[in-house]
Amino acid sequence: MIGRISRFLTGFVSRYLPDPLIFAMLLTMLTFGIALALTPHTPVEMVHMWGDGFWNLLGFGMQMALIIVTGHALATSAPVKRILTLTASVAKTPAQGVMLVTFLGSVACVINWGFGLVVGAMFAREVARRVPGSDYPLLIACAYIGFLTWGGGFSGSMPLLAATPGNPVEHIAGLIPVSDTLFTGYNLFITLGLILVMPFVTRMMVPKPHEVVSVDPALLAEEPSFQKTLSADAPIAEKMEESRIIAFIIGALGIAYLGMNFWEKGFNITINTVNMMFMIAGILLHKTPMAYMRAISAAAKSTAGILVQFPFYAGIQLMMEHSGLGGLITEFFINVANKDTFPIMTFFSSALINFAVPSGGGHWVIQGPFVMPAAQALGADLGKSVMAIAYGEQWMNMAQPFWALPALAIAGLGVRDIMGYCVTALLFSGVIFIIGLTLF
Repeated sequence: MIGRISRFLTGFVSRYLPDPLIFAMLLTMLTFGIALALTPHTPVEMVHMWGDGFWNLLGFGMQMALIIVTGHALATSAPVKRILTLTASVAKTPAQGVMLVTFLGSVACVINWGFGLVVGAMFAREVARRVPGSDYPLLIACAYIGFLTWGGGFSGSMPLLAATPGNPVEHIAGLIPVSDTLFTGYNLFITLGLILVMPFVTRMMVPKPHEVVSVDPALLAEEPSFQKTLSADAPIAEKMEESRIIAFIIGALGIAYLGMNFWEKGFNITINTVNMMFMIAGILLHKTPMAYMRAISAAAKSTAGILVQFPFYAGIQLMMEHSGLGGLITEFFINVANKDTFPIMTFFSSALINFAVPSGGGHWVIQGPFVMPAAQALGADLGKSVMAIAYGEQWMNMAQPFWALPALAIAGLGVRDIMGYCVTALLFSGVIFIIGLTLF
């Protein structure tokens, strides 16, 4: 049954889902029109909101571009390629490859979402190389399906923000410790359920041998060596460019900083620390500064989608926030809820808003001021209310191609290649979220 559903959805998506850039533009127009219809703002005010927000994600866009190029460069170093090859060799059949990619991607995203997205896609490519008969789009989809676990993991934006002094909802509900969100029975059930169940779900999506999508061999070609051998009479400038000593000193400096940072602030992994770890490790493993730079140059072409699309989502987010449209959607769901149904209603409202605001931090800004007072008034669990917002966002990512961009960039595929599988995962993973929110 799961196989038939995934094949149907893959065909449907291939026919009707546009490129992520067109998707973002259509969402811009839809948000603009709905906000005009449901809020008291004028067209001029909405245009200002969109334009004022357009560049709000420049810093975040740079972070995402860096995680792609530094992760890609790290994975093309000889030691990491050997590790990926050795791990991928565990899978002997296409079905085993799909399960392995889903499992490792899910675990990696629990550790850190940025790390998981990049490593999952890199590992999927390696499995496709090593396991004959693999369906390459399905493997990349499995890497993205692993992203289902991120909101309940150690880098989950909403539980960490809710526990951080100065967050937008602290004055309403106070600080909510991670012991009431991440380290709870329902989060353990949901996260472990996704890690253990989704590999079997994706296994049942494996197409029959005659239905396997053939892939351009160029997408799976081994990356060339980025090392350069200098002649004995090479000029001093080239010797500095290929100097292992310079690479070692910079690597040591980065390791020293990361060590001090973790010692002083605890083992708090952020997107910036992940980027620094990727960059320092890449410099050391490529051995020379210019070998690393050549690896970065080869990876940089994968960032085009992020550079163009992030401004559109920044504009959408500000329209949702400043027009009050996000609040209206949230209120519609929570006004029909009671103490027992409140987490589920919050979950579905977050899922709907995620189409326009595919950002954990953005959800907290838009939904937190409405959800938390309602939870207090109904006597609902505040920690579970926080996690319901997080779960809705991470669940609906399977139908929102925004976060698939890093994986697609690394894989060299388009969104239509994987989203049918991802929407199938959306349908079946929803059961795990609903059980966790209602029975615990």
